[in-house]
Formats: sequence, structure tokens, C-alpha cells
Amino acid sequence: MRIVIAGGHGKIALILSRQLAGRGDEVVGLIRNPAHEADVRDARAEPVLLDLETASLDEVAAVLAGADAVVFAAGAGAGSGAARKDTVDRGAAVLLADAAERAGVRRYVMISSMGAATGGEPGMDDVFAAYLDAKKAADDDLMARDLDWTVIRPGGLTDDPGTGTVSVGRPGRGTIPREDVARVVVAALDDPATAGVVTEVVSGPHRVAVALADLTD
Repeated sequence: MRIVIAGGHGKIALILSRQLAGRGDEVVGLIRNPAHEADVRDARAEPVLLDLETASLDEVAAVLAGADAVVFAAGAGAGSGAARKDTVDRGAAVLLADAAERAGVRRYVMISSMGAATGGEPGMDDVFAAYLDAKKAADDDLMARDLDWTVIRPGGLTDDPGTGTVSVGRPGRGTIPREDVARVVVAALDDPATAGVVTEVVSGPHRVAVALADLTD
């Protein structure tokens, strides 16, 4: 498969690129900073400079042409304000979906966040609330489209080694290694039955493929 990953220099994206390329997939990583090209190549992906905050629909669609799937793994990142939570975590995700429709790419896997089902809540830090609001808006937009979408909402992310085992559905608060989030994305890409599925995911006792299969039964 040819898979385009938005946010190609993020930690999950680089891990995902290695996992996909390691089994023979062709991976393209969209990045906004040319200094990140070497890291993306080291992950065995093809870096493409494309800033989803400023790119046009036609520019993004041209990059997606011929792809089998897109994965949204971008994010404004720590230290960014509420405005960039909206332009990246929502706006870039929506633009990628618009471009996927134009390019005829039906498969779209969204890496979202636990808490995106409700968005920001009273009493939260303003920037974190804006982040969850942006994630909710992006998820809602995607779920309203006629695409083969899957929305994955991980709990707290860690850099611990992956275990290959998770809990999915509505498992409650928890953490999960980024390596295992990438494994869930790979498994979702491999399983057409996950189209139309929204799931939270944290570390747990079930092998990834089995957990997703149980979720889609």
C-alpha cells in the first residue's frame, strides 16, 4: 500500500513509518520543516514538504493522488497556543479529508485523543480545552463524510517500549506507549471492518489485532 502520513515527523508518525515500511508498504511523510527530512528518511518514508496550515486543497490533493490511505498524525504540539490547536488539530485534519475526497482516497485513519468525544470541559486549562475542542471538531467532521474512516483515541502517550497488548472501546483513563498506538493504526489499516469505528485505546491485556476484531464483531 501507499500510505500518506500527515505530521510525518511526529514520534508516532516515525514509529508508524518504520512499521509500515518494514513490511513493504510505501510511506510518505508530510512535514513542514525541511530540517526533518533526514529523520523521515531514516524511518524509511519519503519526506514531502507540505505545510497543512498554509497549503491549498489542490496542493494537498496532488500529494495524495495514487495513495491507498491517509493517516492524520499531526498536532500543534506542546507549547503551542489555542489558535494553533485549531489551525492544526482541526483545520489540517479537515483539509486532509477534503483532499482525500478530491484525490479519491477513501481510507482515512485519524489519530485523535481520549476526551475528544466531549471536547473541552469547564475547569480545564484553556489551551488543553481548546485542544480537545479542536480534536472533537475534526473527528465530527470526518465522521460526517462518506469516507472509510477510523478514529483512534489514545490515552496518555508514553515513550515506553510497546507491549503489543491493549484495551479498546471505552476502557477508561490510562496510558499507552506510542509504539502500540502505531500498531493499532497498522491493524486498523489492515482490517476493512474497522471503517466507521471510533475507539479509545490504552494499554491492556489483549493483542492488538484480537482487540480490534472483537470491537468490530
